[in-house]
Amino acid sequence: MLTSATTNTRLSAAAHCFYMPIRVEKLNAISLCGNQDEVQHDACMIIVWGGTGTLCVNGHEHQMSRGSVFLGDAAPQPHLYWQPGATLRGIVIEYCCISNDASGTRGLDHSVPIHRCPAAIMRLAGELEIIWREPQLGGPFRLQQIFTELLTELHKELTSRQEPSNSWIEQALCYMEAHYREELTREQMADRSDVSPEHFSRMFRKYTGRTFNAYLTLLRIRSAQRQLLTGISNLHVLAQEVGYKEGAYLSRKFKESVGLSPTHYQRKKKRIAALNLNHTASLLALGITPEIGVYTPWLERRQNTPGKIQMLDPYVSTPAAYYEAVASSHPDVIISYNTAVENKSLLPLAPVVELPFMTMSWRDQFRLLADIVERREHAEEWLLRYDDLVSSINEQLDRQLGDRGTAIVWEVCQNAAYCFSSSYGRGCQILYDDLGFRMPEQLMEEGIASKGFVEATIEAIANYPADYIFITDLPSCADGQQQIHKLFESARWKVLEAVQQKQVYILNDAELFYGYDPLSSLAQLHELVQVLGGTHHNNTK
Repeated sequence: MLTSATTNTRLSAAAHCFYMPIRVEKLNAISLCGNQDEVQHDACMIIVWGGTGTLCVNGHEHQMSRGSVFLGDAAPQPHLYWQPGATLRGIVIEYCCISNDASGTRGLDHSVPIHRCPAAIMRLAGELEIIWREPQLGGPFRLQQIFTELLTELHKELTSRQEPSNSWIEQALCYMEAHYREELTREQMADRSDVSPEHFSRMFRKYTGRTFNAYLTLLRIRSAQRQLLTGISNLHVLAQEVGYKEGAYLSRKFKESVGLSPTHYQRKKKRIAALNLNHTASLLALGITPEIGVYTPWLERRQNTPGKIQMLDPYVSTPAAYYEAVASSHPDVIISYNTAVENKSLLPLAPVVELPFMTMSWRDQFRLLADIVERREHAEEWLLRYDDLVSSINEQLDRQLGDRGTAIVWEVCQNAAYCFSSSYGRGCQILYDDLGFRMPEQLMEEGIASKGFVEATIEAIANYPADYIFITDLPSCADGQQQIHKLFESARWKVLEAVQQKQVYILNDAELFYGYDPLSSLAQLHELVQVLGGTHHNNTK
């Protein structure tokens, strides 16, 4: 039995650290100036979610942009300032670190800024800034909860970057993914990696969970599955495509890995995991409900297949939880964009069909998915009805508007505004590709065609004239609302031709305009035609 003295001793032996934010403010050119004496005993962090600039840390210059984070400890306090011309947007957080045994603690510290941090860190930082300014939101403990989550994510990111490098294994995997069709041996790969074959095998299995030969077979069989899904059915040709000499051998390895022959796999009704909104919606348009899919509330309401749907949240899950969620659907096929970093880790589950991001139109993505689920005729009929509708609408707009002129679509967020090319959707695929509106020359000069979007401050929206201006989303926070109100009251905004001609349309329906798929495109088409026809109420006050 523990005595009171023993209990007190054991309790006091447990030292814990606690972290508390004491100042949170928006990042600007003066955030780091003139306050060095005030924060000598506090740690700080700078999180950037937009713009570019140079941060000077103890005399050393560091370029900062979206996704950059600086972590400074309280001892010794770093000397920080911005170089002139910085346009950075983000947040500065000062926080204190205490311990229950008075031993003193340190904040998160990193000698140089870290870059390309996950979106979860940006999201938490933005939410923290809102709650700091409006503490009535979210209840009395929400601020502390968000700050703890932010510290946790930052600590995980730092830890992952400080783990011993496995660069030679990663390079070997990249080489195998590019050359699996060729004859590859463990000895060849060990020689390329400059390690012994034995060390290569040991470390390769530790890193991947598979032997070299098993991983090579996985790459080849997954490739064979993808090609069966998209049209190749001749086994001899398919064997040559994936690195085997004959179809019979491919068939045997295929059945060992998949549990079915290639022919039976090709004919089987597939369980599909759709890892983004656009492909979920494309499947729904084909009458297919994926085993697991990404839904917005808008798309969930449009889902007309009875039964409970399994929804995947691609933004907040840890990699392990994300993998388990996809695995729970037991997919035969996984559909994703080729830019998704999770694709490689999902390879053990099923073939990942990667669709090109920004280089394949929503129509072509729709057709490819239709081929996979054997509903190409259904897709072509759907597209024919859509194109007939577009043709009819254009005849109406020819009478009503004549020459379409230029149009620009803005999505206004908390701290920035974005306009897009048709490859990003947001209604631009309708305006530019279907209805004959033109993109303003200024956007072309700023390289929107190559990167798909242009980022600007909310105030700078007035610097982009167009004959028609569409705003698909407005900020929900008080500060963002003040900025948009200030824009609408500014002289530069009021002299725009679109404003004077009452050709500014406030749609404020981000869920609807986020999609780049058949269902979203059809709904966006109806919404845009409605406002152009004057039946939608517009107000920039």
